[in-house]
Amino acid sequence: MLALIAIGLLLALLYGPQLWVRAVMAAHSREREDFPGTGGQFAAHLIDRLELDGVSVEANEAGDHYDPDRRVVALSQANYQGRSLTAVAVAAHEVGHALQHQTGYRPLRLRHRLVRAVTAIQRVGSILVMASPLLLLASRSPTGLVVPLAGGLVSVAAGAVVHLVTLPVELDASFRRALPVLNRDYLPPADRPRARRILTAAALTYVAASLASILNVWYWLRLLRR
Repeated sequence: MLALIAIGLLLALLYGPQLWVRAVMAAHSREREDFPGTGGQFAAHLIDRLELDGVSVEANEAGDHYDPDRRVVALSQANYQGRSLTAVAVAAHEVGHALQHQTGYRPLRLRHRLVRAVTAIQRVGSILVMASPLLLLASRSPTGLVVPLAGGLVSVAAGAVVHLVTLPVELDASFRRALPVLNRDYLPPADRPRARRILTAAALTYVAASLASILNVWYWLRLLRR
């Protein structure tokens, strides 16, 4: 019984935030006739207003994000073409990342460098894990699995570090960059608490990702101890 409760709590921690994010985004995705433009148009307007030279906006199938290499605010089709509170809030959030980039926000630069390093680490870790049967055959001993298991652990631990560094970057983009501009100049009072919920929900995505990464690290540590 206790085991079932523990599993239930774990699943709630891992998947609860994601489900809540989807529910909040969907709740405020209704098209608004009182909004003068789409999320893509609003992002372009903010880029021009904030004088973010060299930054552009595009629709992207990979979802909402800011690409610091290309200096592109990428929005999902729904948010790029949509005229909803969700589209406007998400657009402001991603422009917040572009503003971080222009002002030299150090956590964003750190995260970008970490992502590059972790990509290489995870590639090596994947190769080691895939090579584990050959290493086991070559060594003819379970000790042959130590290297690939260690590689897997380093790989997932590096991913966990990226998620933990990402969280403050996302919170800053939402609550220090996007929300003040939305509340001060664009949203009526009735929409401001809703916009805060949308931006909070977006940050919780990274909380769930961080928890999942920490769980992966724990799992690999247990494998190494066996």
